Amino acid sequence: MTFLYQNYLGRFDEKNFQVDGFTKIVAEQSKQVLSLFDDHSYTMPNLKEPSVKLFYHDKWIARIIEGCNALSVIILFISFVIAFTGKLKQTLLFILGGSLIIHVFNVLRIALLCVALYNYPHLEHILHGVIFPLFIYGIVFLLWIIWVNNYSSYAKK
Repeated sequence: MTFLYQNYLGRFDEKNFQVDGFTKIVAEQSKQVLSLFDDHSYTMPNLKEPSVKLFYHDKWIARIIEGCNALSVIILFISFVIAFTGKLKQTLLFILGGSLIIHVFNVLRIALLCVALYNYPHLEHILHGVIFPLFIYGIVFLLWIIWVNNYSSYAKK
């Protein structure tokens, strides 16, 4: 899966600041969540690096890069579920449902991070580097616990 993802990313020209389609989708969905709080939220391409600028209250708050789209986290999640496999149908449904849950929480994470950074810019290091990564990895860990304890072949019957 990582090889396929790297192949997908290789299709975009970083030298010309091209951003992959999924990162653009995540940026746009984050903007839509922010628009619930502020109608002056918007995105625009970054002309100096491969990223999308995310604005909140007409202020540039975040740059959404490939690493923000959570696809590598979803790949990690899927790999774990496959490693502790269960019945095929349950495995596929859990992978689909879990991937969707991770995606939704990732978009919410980015939107909440923007609001927090707007209000508390002096806490950027702890918000971006500690609290919000714990948020997304905590969701993944919780999904793993649910999988292993309830659906995998290793679950206690």
